[in-house]
Amino acid sequence: MKACETCSNRVQIGKNHEQRPAWQRAVGMVLVYLPLLTLPFVYLSAYLTYYHLRFVGAENLKTYQDFLPDRTSHRYTYETQITMTPTFYGALSKYRWFWIANCTWYCPYSVALFEWHAYMVKVVENWWCPFAHDKKETYRNATIDKSFWHIYPIDNVKLTEEDRNNPIWNDPDQQ
Repeated sequence: MKACETCSNRVQIGKNHEQRPAWQRAVGMVLVYLPLLTLPFVYLSAYLTYYHLRFVGAENLKTYQDFLPDRTSHRYTYETQITMTPTFYGALSKYRWFWIANCTWYCPYSVALFEWHAYMVKVVENWWCPFAHDKKETYRNATIDKSFWHIYPIDNVKLTEEDRNNPIWNDPDQQ
């Protein structure tokens, strides 16, 4: 039974964490940092996508900085950073630098990178493929003025009415 509509998609992790064996939680802690090895490739992919869009004419494209949280919005500084009571000797969670590195740098910069990259891939999709499907509404955060198909009147007429007049990739104020 669903508690509420907004809670139905909530990931359940907190109620399960302590039931996991210690070795499994330790492996999970290592796995969260292995993506650091892929970050150079993700940055490269994101910037290649960014410059692709710029070279085909995109303006007003959001940048990586637009997705980063303002440093002043972080609740804790090094001096005020809370730490956890360690559950075993050598636990990194007892150090302020551990939480600052994770919560001020690693997590927000990683989330921003992937959100920026996803945003640009949606812009690419809206530009080259202005064709509706059941997930296209989720591309609304990457709206464009006109798609590739909309700038060529001879081909624009080939689009279905829904695709020809979709505000995600065809700004009604620009017609």
